[in-house]
Amino acid sequence: MLGAIMAAGAVLLVTDPPGRILVGLAAIGLLVFASMSWRARPKLAIVDGSLEFRGWWRSRRLGHADIKLVRITEFRRIGRKVRLLEIDTTDGALLVLSRWDLGQDPLQVLDALTDAGFAPGS
Repeated sequence: MLGAIMAAGAVLLVTDPPGRILVGLAAIGLLVFASMSWRARPKLAIVDGSLEFRGWWRSRRLGHADIKLVRITEFRRIGRKVRLLEIDTTDGALLVLSRWDLGQDPLQVLDALTDAGFAPGS
């Protein structure tokens, strides 16, 4: 929404060419970032008995046998506690997902994964 307002402002309100270019580039950047973030979230879903990890460009499906370890890590950052969900796969990949990536608290996601049988070793 803000990107569209900035784009309209670049066309209708800004009168100098350098300012119009700068505001237009900022609007385009904001629109691209918003659309890519909307596409990529949430990154984790349980689909047809497998775990689907969705990135910006492609999706990856993980079965029960593909997951070696699921755990929560906690640390302090800038005066507050941050939780991350870590999924270790059998092919050596480590997927690290934050609250932003998951769309909710990683503890709730871990509970859902455990109920669905995707959390060995947690």
